[in-house]
Amino acid sequence: MLTLHAKRTVALLFALCLNAALNLHAQSFRVHIPQDARPLASGGERAAQPGPIDGRLLLLLSNDPNAQPRMQISLGANTQNIFGITLDGAKPGSTVTVDDTAAAYPRQRLGDVPPGKYTVQAVLNLYETFHMGDGRVIKLAPDRGEGQHWNIAPGNLYSKPFEITIGTNGKPEHDVDIALTEAIPPIAPITDSEFVRRIRIQSPLLTKFWGRPVYLAATVLVPAGFDQHPDARFPLMLFEDHFDDGFEEFRTTPPDPNLKPDYSERFHLAGYNRIQQQEAYKLYQTWISKDFPRFLVVRIQTANPFYDDSYAVDSANLGPYGEAIETELIPAVEKKFRAIGQGWARFLYGGSTGGWEAMAAQVFYPDHYNGAFIACPDPVDFHAYTNIDIYKDANAYFIPGANKQIEQPSMRDYLGHTLITQRGVNQYEAALGDHGRSGEQYDIWQAVFSPVGADGYPAPIFDKQTGAIDHTIAQYWHEHYDLTAKLQREWSQLQPKLDGKLHVYVGYDDSYMLNNAVYLLQDFLEAANPPAHAEVAYGPRAEHCWNGDPSLPNAYSRLHYETMYVPKIMQRIEQTAPKDADVTSWRY
Repeated sequence: MLTLHAKRTVALLFALCLNAALNLHAQSFRVHIPQDARPLASGGERAAQPGPIDGRLLLLLSNDPNAQPRMQISLGANTQNIFGITLDGAKPGSTVTVDDTAAAYPRQRLGDVPPGKYTVQAVLNLYETFHMGDGRVIKLAPDRGEGQHWNIAPGNLYSKPFEITIGTNGKPEHDVDIALTEAIPPIAPITDSEFVRRIRIQSPLLTKFWGRPVYLAATVLVPAGFDQHPDARFPLMLFEDHFDDGFEEFRTTPPDPNLKPDYSERFHLAGYNRIQQQEAYKLYQTWISKDFPRFLVVRIQTANPFYDDSYAVDSANLGPYGEAIETELIPAVEKKFRAIGQGWARFLYGGSTGGWEAMAAQVFYPDHYNGAFIACPDPVDFHAYTNIDIYKDANAYFIPGANKQIEQPSMRDYLGHTLITQRGVNQYEAALGDHGRSGEQYDIWQAVFSPVGADGYPAPIFDKQTGAIDHTIAQYWHEHYDLTAKLQREWSQLQPKLDGKLHVYVGYDDSYMLNNAVYLLQDFLEAANPPAHAEVAYGPRAEHCWNGDPSLPNAYSRLHYETMYVPKIMQRIEQTAPKDADVTSWRY
C-alpha cells in the first residue's frame, strides 16, 4: 500500500505529465494552408487551379520588432529563430502543426525558445516538381528572378506578422493559428540604360538537362561612346559574381544628399551607404574619362534551383552550365555587344564564389580567356575545404581529441574570434531545407561537386547531423573539381595555355579560412615545372574578401573591381595580341 507521501508524489507526477501532454496538444503553432493555394507549375509560375502543395514551411520567431521576421534570418549573431519542415503534397485548406520535430536554428528545437514576447511569422517556400532529362523526378524551389532567396521569392506564401508570448515552458501562452494570407509579388522588370544593358537566352543544353525551359542571362556594362562608335569591337571582361541583375557599383549621379547614413557592421564604418554611392559615382567618372580603355564588363546570371549561381562548370546535379555559358551565352553576348570574340581579348575576374569561378573557367577552358584575377576564392584545394581536409578528416564539425572534441570554426573576424561553427552553419542550412535544398553555401558546394545520390538529390559529402565525412564522395570531388589537383594531374598539357594567366589574391585572415587552400595552391604553382609564372598575393590583417589592392582596405577596394585590374589586362593585351589583332577600334 502506498504511503501518503508516495500517493502525493504519484499524483504530482501524473499532473505534470497530464499538463505536459495538454500543453503539447493545446499550445501549438498551427499553420493554415489557404483553400485556394496553387502549386508551382513548370517555370516557377503558379498553377491555374488549386492543388497539392510542396515546399518548405518556415516558422519564424523574432524578438526584434524593427522588421518582419522573414527579413531577420542570417548567420550573424543577431539572427532570429527559424524552424523548418517539408511539405510533400499538402492539401489546400489543411492545417500543419510545427513542433519540436522541426529542424531548428539557432536553437536546437522549438521548445528551447526563451520566455518572452515575440513576433511570429510563417513563410512557405514553394517547390516545383522537375521531371529531369535523365528520368529523375525531384522537387526544388526554382529561381523566380530574385536570385534564390526564399524570403523574397515571387509566389511564396507568408503570413502577416503578429505578437505572441512564449511561457516558461517554452510554449506559447495560447494556441497560435497562422494563416498564409499573403503572396510575394512578381519582380518588376528593369529597363536598360545608356550604360547598363541586358540579354536573356534560352539554353538548349540546360533545357534538355532540366526537362523544362532554362534561361541564361547577362547584365552588360557598355563603354562610353558605345552607340556612337558602331564599328568598334571591344575586349570582354567576365565579372564572375553572385546573382546580380545590375551594377550597383556604377552610378551616373552624385550621392543622394538626403541619404540617411547607415552603419556597416562588417567594416565598422559609419555612413557606408554614402561611401558606396560616392565610389559608384567615381567609377562612372573614370568610365567616361577620355583616356580610360573602352571594354565590356559582363555579369552573367545563372541562378538555379540550388543557389543564386551555378559555379560556371558542368555538374551532375546542376547540369552543363560550363558548356552552356561558354558555347551559348558568351557568343550571344559577344554578337549583340560587338565584342572582339577571341581568347586574347577575354578576361575573368571575381571574388569569393566569383573568384573560384574565375579560376575554374580559366582552368577548364584555358584557351577561352587570357587571364583570371582570382580574389578570395572559395576552396581551390579540398585539403583545405575552408578548414576541413575532406580527404583525411573523419568529421567536418569536430577536431578529435583523446577525451573531448573541439568545435571547428566556420567563420571568424580578422582577429580570429569565431563567429559561427561548422556545425552551426549546417544547422542553419538544415532548417532552411533538407536534401540539400537550403539554397545556401555548403549545399551548393555539395550540389556542384557531388554525384547524384540514390534519392535523386546531391550525394552528401558529410552527414548534416553528425558531420561524418563520406570519403567515397570526397574522392569524386578530388577527381572532378579540386582545382589544385586538376593542375597537378594535367600540368604538362595546361601549362602552355595557363602561362602567366593566374593571379590569386586573398587576405591572411580571410573570414572563412579560404587562405588555407590558397597556400596549398601557391605551393604547387611555385614548384611547377614548367613554371606557372603566376601571381599570388596576400593582404595582411585582411578578412574576406581581399582582392589584391594593397593601398586600400576591403571596404573600398571591393567597390573597384571594374577598374583595378585594367592596367595588368592592358599590359597582357599588348604582350599577347596577334599581329593582325584589333587593338585600336576600341581606343577612341
